Amino acid sequence: MNFDKKMSIYRDAVEDELVKHTALLGGGAGDDVTRAIEYSLLDGGKRIRGILTLEFCEIAMQDDTSTKQALPFSAAIEMIHCYSLIHDDLPCMDDDDMRRGKPSCHIKFGQATALLAGDALLTYAFETIASSGAEPEIIANAVTELAKAAGVKGMIGGQMVDLLNENRTITQEELCQTHAMKTGALISAACRLGVMAGKGNADLLKRADDFGKNLGMAFQIVDDILDVTGNQDRLGKPTGSDADSGKSGFIEVMGMDRSRQMAEEYTQKALLSADSEFLKQLTQMLLHRNM
Repeated sequence: MNFDKKMSIYRDAVEDELVKHTALLGGGAGDDVTRAIEYSLLDGGKRIRGILTLEFCEIAMQDDTSTKQALPFSAAIEMIHCYSLIHDDLPCMDDDDMRRGKPSCHIKFGQATALLAGDALLTYAFETIASSGAEPEIIANAVTELAKAAGVKGMIGGQMVDLLNENRTITQEELCQTHAMKTGALISAACRLGVMAGKGNADLLKRADDFGKNLGMAFQIVDDILDVTGNQDRLGKPTGSDADSGKSGFIEVMGMDRSRQMAEEYTQKALLSADSEFLKQLTQMLLHRNM
């Protein structure tokens, strides 16, 4: 199967799983929150994290007949990612009015509803894993994995440090540690969740972790580059927002040329742990993306 076709199949599978789970929400006082969730979650994101979960499940099983057991895990990781974007856009965080070419959740529904929509997605992610039908040990390990990646030693901790880094000079080491937590932890968890769903061994879990961490760093550097060089219409959000808000991103700390070089270096590191041709092509695609 060629790369584009497999990407399409994976993306559609993740999207269908998200639609299925959002259909179970709603009713009564929660209708406004449900509408905000649907608006933000079902808006055509790249689904890279969910796709990674499905691919690593397939690698773990060494069989492409079905990755059905990984679908709830892929949905859960996308819910966590979406919740983080809703909260990131709030005035108290990055204060962004646009997300993926349309008004941010808090612009459309108000700050209180957006805050609750993010909270609901965070909790629903764990409910989705818990009710996945996987073996109890796999569920316990998956919940622990996702909680750590999203928590104070992962994404939330990285977001906090990122806010503290605004309008101050930081080192390359501090910058890399921030984004290893803020971006890399969740991408690594997406890969590891796939291995867990496919009942992979400890060696594959370690390779998935290495791949995810390096891919996550390359992904963040490219994001920072696109914030300076990207097309606003294609990105679906204003460019130059990091510099305007005083953020210490890779361009501000390392400069454009060194940032491009580092993105390539982390991409090459990720490729060393890429256990399928699909992962290799995905890794290269993300390095050269324009949105």
